[in-house]
Amino acid sequence: MTSLATTLRMIKFEHTLFALPFALAGAWLAAGGLPPWIDLLFIVIAAVAARSAAMSFNRISDRGIDSSNPRTADREMVTGAVPMRFAVWFTLVNSIVFVAVAFLIAPICGWLSLPVLVVLLGYSKLKRFSWLCHMGLGLALGLAPAGAWLAIHKEFVAGWDTPLWAGLGVLAWVTGFDLLYAIQDIDHDRREGLFSFPARFGAHTTRLTSMLLYAIALGAWYVVGQRADLGTAFLLGLLLVAALLAFEHWLLRGGRTERVPLVFFKVNAWVGVVFFVALWIDMALAEGAANLG
Repeated sequence: MTSLATTLRMIKFEHTLFALPFALAGAWLAAGGLPPWIDLLFIVIAAVAARSAAMSFNRISDRGIDSSNPRTADREMVTGAVPMRFAVWFTLVNSIVFVAVAFLIAPICGWLSLPVLVVLLGYSKLKRFSWLCHMGLGLALGLAPAGAWLAIHKEFVAGWDTPLWAGLGVLAWVTGFDLLYAIQDIDHDRREGLFSFPARFGAHTTRLTSMLLYAIALGAWYVVGQRADLGTAFLLGLLLVAALLAFEHWLLRGGRTERVPLVFFKVNAWVGVVFFVALWIDMALAEGAANLG
């Protein structure tokens, strides 16, 4: 029997922190503040199930690749700590939960969850075909704000493009940090004939491209603030996000690839949290000021 702790390690459950804040941000933008609790509950369940399905499928898909890479050779699917049969069922159950909850929210959310699921599972295969594979992960996480926004409104109404700007920022940000993360595996990817941006263009060009993508992310999120009429608190949060992204590249200066795990797990994880908290505080302050007026 596979333990809960082992299963959570397999899917890196703690990294739900990357996507969930942006799903919550999409919900807050749609509701203009705190969303209805039932919608919020469904959004959280759908987000967790979607990510769990995607990560489990990724481990299934990459078990051969992971076994040939010293950095990933101790992963649960490689060592047998998580049996293949269990991982397949885990992926299937979470996929069903994601789609079912989406239909419970609204029929349009349910039907759109099907192509979203294809993206969530399909990105794992892209590294076998294109060095643009990192954008697949970015797109998978970048769908979260728009999905949550639609979950609140239940239909496309005015302002529907605002969460798309948020999603564009997530796409650029996630692609940028996935590029940095992949620098660790340049030698392995070249040896195994895998497609990755660092393997194709080298570490230096990868870092420059990541910087450009981070700039695009910040620009897209600034547009979100303008379209949603957010104020000083959000802008200060965005400045803190910019500082975090700059700090990542400072940590990796001079080719210090041994610091990639620190950048990925300790610094980058705070980006989504800071973004959402800044948005939440800004909206709460605006609501408080309106009530006083």
